[in-house]
Amino acid sequence: QVHLVESGGGLVQSGESLRLSCAGTGRILSDNTVGWYRQAPGKQRETVATLTISDSTNYASSVKGRFSIFRDKVKNAVYLQMNSLKPEDTAVYFCNAGTLWRTLKGNFTSWGQGTQVTVSS
Repeated sequence: QVHLVESGGGLVQSGESLRLSCAGTGRILSDNTVGWYRQAPGKQRETVATLTISDSTNYASSVKGRFSIFRDKVKNAVYLQMNSLKPEDTAVYFCNAGTLWRTLKGNFTSWGQGTQVTVSS
């Protein structure tokens, strides 16, 4: 069972930045495609960004150009740099890791606690 821990969320104003961190055990984050997801109140969880083993990235259109996903193999961590935050970015953010298809679709049965991001206008 994958065990990942998200951190770095908080309350910021519109236009500010945050960096989220995802920590995992073993080589789960270096040997798999990893993804960041978010779920706003009353909405379904959506895929925000993914990063493959070969460092190819994919972003939701709503965050493209503002968010960046990257990996630190030494620290065994994955990050989501979020710039120019907007109120509509407010959500609980989760990370997960697995096969390419599964990560792109967010098709996981196990999720961590997530980290809350709140952007005020």
